Order: sequence, then C-alpha cells, then structure tokens
Amino acid sequence: MVEAFFSTTQMDFDFAHHHSLSQSQSHPFMLLSGPPSCGKTSLLFQFAYNVALEAEDDRKVVFICHRSRIESAPPFLSQGIQPSSDIFKRIQMKYVEDDEGIKKYFAAFHLHDTFPLSVVVDDFGDFFYERKCQERYGNPRGRDLALVRILALCHNAVMSSNDKGHCKLLISDTHHGDSPRLLFLYKRWVPSIFTIKGDGNGSFLLKSYSNVGSDSTEKMKIAKYSLVYQRLLLEGIIEDEEIDNHAVVSASVEQLIAAK
Repeated sequence: MVEAFFSTTQMDFDFAHHHSLSQSQSHPFMLLSGPPSCGKTSLLFQFAYNVALEAEDDRKVVFICHRSRIESAPPFLSQGIQPSSDIFKRIQMKYVEDDEGIKKYFAAFHLHDTFPLSVVVDDFGDFFYERKCQERYGNPRGRDLALVRILALCHNAVMSSNDKGHCKLLISDTHHGDSPRLLFLYKRWVPSIFTIKGDGNGSFLLKSYSNVGSDSTEKMKIAKYSLVYQRLLLEGIIEDEEIDNHAVVSASVEQLIAAK
C-alpha cells in the first residue's frame, strides 16, 4: 500500500484506481519509519489528503502533531495539489505537547459518536520525553514503558472502532541506521510497517512489509520518491519481482517537472 502515500495524479489511472485506499486490505494500525529529513510529514499529509479525497461521507481525518514543528517545517505537497483545496477542510489538526496528550485522546476514543476516517500521528516517538517518563515510572526504562502502554491503548482503540465502522491509524517515527528505532516494541502492536531509506542519489525508497505472518497475500512494493522544488515527487513503484516479474509502474518525472 505504498501508493497510499502519493498523489494519484502521479500514477497510471488504472493502477491508482486498483490500489485505492477504499479497496486496500491493509491492517488499520500502521507505522511509517524513516531517517531525519526524508519527508515523513509530507508522506503522512499526502496519506491524510488521499483518505479525505476518497471519503464517501462527511467524516474527517485527524492529524495529530506538535504545532511549533509543523508550522516551522510545513509538509511538501504533491504536484497539482493546492493549499487552497477544499479537501484540506476535511483534515482536522490536533496539537498535543507530550504522550499524555496522546493518551487522553485515545482513552476517550470510544466515546466518539462517529469515528474519524483516519487518525495520523506525526513523530509519535518524539512525544515521549526520556526524563519525564523515567520520573513518572521511577524506572530508567520509563520511556519504553510509556511507549508500550500508549501503543497498546492506540491498538485497542482503533481495533474497537473497526468493530463499529472503519478507521485507520497511522503513526510515524524517526530512526537512524537500517531499522526503525525500538522496532521490537512497535512490532508487538503494529502489524503493518513502512520503512524509508535513502538510495544514495538524493531520492528515497519506501518499502512496506506485513507483520501479521507469511501467509499475507499483499504484494511487496517499493516506492521511489524525492523532494523536488518543495514538492513530494513520486518517481516510480516497483512490485515484488517474484510475483509480477519486475513489473514497474513509472511516473513521468520529466512531465511532472515540466508542468511546474
């Protein structure tokens, strides 16, 4: 479901329609993890936009983040998407300062008369302050304890909401090196994980894998993208070679840049 993080205008129509969010069978709880400055917030915002765009009712997408951070470093939009788009009216921004704000939101999640289409949490791990968590739990691993408890709360909240309707939860975190920070903790609660790494040439590779078992029928995909002229640009999506014989769905980079 890597295509969910990019504008459908950057993909072949038939491919985009076939892989629409409304038809996706991905797990409702997902993690996007990548190194610093790889465009995670932009990918999350495009995901939120896509969900709102495909909505068949008046429910909204809730985007949870640090207000100061997103105002100082706003997300890059995809080519063809304007900040004045009415779709953004369906994205509700919610600003919190720490993990207690996350906890309060999801602890009361079951009280919603109508659940949001999706909840997106930017920089999830950064809400957990090391010293504050250590003091709260009286434990040097207080941050890990707090993280696990909130992940469990989030998991239970979104799974319960899906018993009554349809809601996805997408969180992001920053990792250094080849794997997500605290991946062993995330794996326990988040079945669907997306990871990002640089390709060494200025672009990034977004890869998805399932954490629910080897019998998953969803194809492995890798999306190549870049951040060009303050835009999120999809360069192509490669499907698992063992399933689709190196099938590649390419976006026309030259056409997109020429359209600027």
